[in-house]
Amino acid sequence: MRELTAAAMTTIAEITQRPAGGKGGQEADALARAARLEALLGDPYDPANPHGLRALFAADARREPPAVTEALLTEEGLGAEFVPVAHGGRLTRADLLARVLRPVFRRDVALGFGYGIISLFATGAVWAAGSARQRQDVADLLLTGRRATILHHELAHANAILRDEFTARTAPGGYRLSGRKDVIINARRADLQVAYVRTDAARGPRSHSVLLLDPAGQRPEHAHHLPRVRTPGMRGALFSGLEFTDCPVPGDALVGAAGEGVSLALRTFQVNRSLICGVVTASAGTVLHSAVRAASEGRSGPLAKRWHKPLAGVFADLLACDAMATVVLRALSLLPAGAHLFAAAVKYVVPELLREDLEELATVLGARGYDHESPEYGALDKLARDLPVAGLGHAGSASCQAVLVPQLRGLAERSWFAEDEPPPELFRSGAELPDLDYRVLGIAGGGDFMAASLVGCATRLAASRGVGGHIAALAALAEAFVTELRALQERCRSLPTPGTALTDPAVAVLSDRYSRVVGAAAILGIWEGQDGGAPFLADPAWAVLALSRLGERLGIPVPDLPEGCQEQVVDELVRRYRDGRSCDLDAVAYAL
Repeated sequence: MRELTAAAMTTIAEITQRPAGGKGGQEADALARAARLEALLGDPYDPANPHGLRALFAADARREPPAVTEALLTEEGLGAEFVPVAHGGRLTRADLLARVLRPVFRRDVALGFGYGIISLFATGAVWAAGSARQRQDVADLLLTGRRATILHHELAHANAILRDEFTARTAPGGYRLSGRKDVIINARRADLQVAYVRTDAARGPRSHSVLLLDPAGQRPEHAHHLPRVRTPGMRGALFSGLEFTDCPVPGDALVGAAGEGVSLALRTFQVNRSLICGVVTASAGTVLHSAVRAASEGRSGPLAKRWHKPLAGVFADLLACDAMATVVLRALSLLPAGAHLFAAAVKYVVPELLREDLEELATVLGARGYDHESPEYGALDKLARDLPVAGLGHAGSASCQAVLVPQLRGLAERSWFAEDEPPPELFRSGAELPDLDYRVLGIAGGGDFMAASLVGCATRLAASRGVGGHIAALAALAEAFVTELRALQERCRSLPTPGTALTDPAVAVLSDRYSRVVGAAAILGIWEGQDGGAPFLADPAWAVLALSRLGERLGIPVPDLPEGCQEQVVDELVRRYRDGRSCDLDAVAYAL
């Protein structure tokens, strides 16, 4: 077993008795549940741990779910995390849900998807528009350890999961369902299927509806399970397909109104997108730890200088990704009418950063990163395979651009440099926020609170431009991103109508640049929102490095890194590695 410092050794009893420490009640409860789950899952690097990386990688190689670990999650009642508290579950806020799920995703993305998170993605439509009976029935299903899965409608630029769709025609007593879809997560294991089906042949916003399907009631002549599919990634998630032939579906299976499927998808997918970014960043942290192990192997002194740039840079990127995901997940509760825009931007930026980071870490790990059986180093290869299947590939980026591009002209004309800043609670850990309510999530309009936050923060930092050091560099970077926003405003004001803009590759570039600008706003907001309880995060060094890398990718002028900035970030990373702590904003002990 890897040696841990005293800071990483904590018992389950100590975790459950830990005081709130200044956190709000809901946040303290979520952190306690996450810590308990970390303790139950145990040291991921212990070869004898049945829930460790060796066991999870072995199950992946067999293309099987890790049964022992899934049984543990069932016993812990993980399904309750996906059920709103009003229906007997534990779901309060999306940002807290992400923190509870990170112990699972830190070890295995396929486990996180195949066991649980897909149930939330499926049932979001019920929490948004389901009848009282539907909501309670779904809650009862998840609270008793059963699963739901989602049958997606087809999207442009689709991967296998988003390709093909089902159609339903009205019939006496309800609907008749037909169609085939070859790749569905948990198609054979789900106790409920939430299907986004085409109910109108015409293209348009009323083309689809959502139906709740009961697999137990499907007769063989109407519903046929297709053979299991071998996907390049997430092999343990049990992908297979379904084919329906004139399958009867009762009328009370309809969620919301007929033709509401597209609007429900837009409303719920912003939660799904943001949550994916929040939990998969934890998976990348595992790869970063393996790279630090490789760089420090056989050395008793500091890391070799040649590894400082990639390791510090990736660490800063992961903190940036966590900042973006955390802010948008909080915004879903605090600013639900306008979070959709930022959700699409975050889902666009974070996967790009993670893919680039994995490539950078591959240069540190070398061939060891592709050792499938190694718990110490094999996380790189597995995550590289899992990310596209988790919706973080091209299909995900295209769908985010489809949300952003039509709104850029309106934002440039009416919102940028004119809107008020969001409440400071958006960026403050421990702040009490409203519960997540799917019913009030917006799908258009709502302004751009992140652009307003960027401008406000840059204005407050302007006085620090001449003082030198990290704070001066941060002020210069903030102003550089504001300058980029001004340039975007000029270009977006002259955009054509939305329908034309979506077909223009040059316009898609503007959505890329915009996403990175508001991503920078999240980094600045999280740094500015520190209360001093986390000295490393309160210091500007990590934010300077993160913003510098983001600015370099945009090609905007960035100042030279201040002396000691990179080294300060490397020192924190090594400390966390030696203490067994995560590479996110929380720095939680991951091997208790």
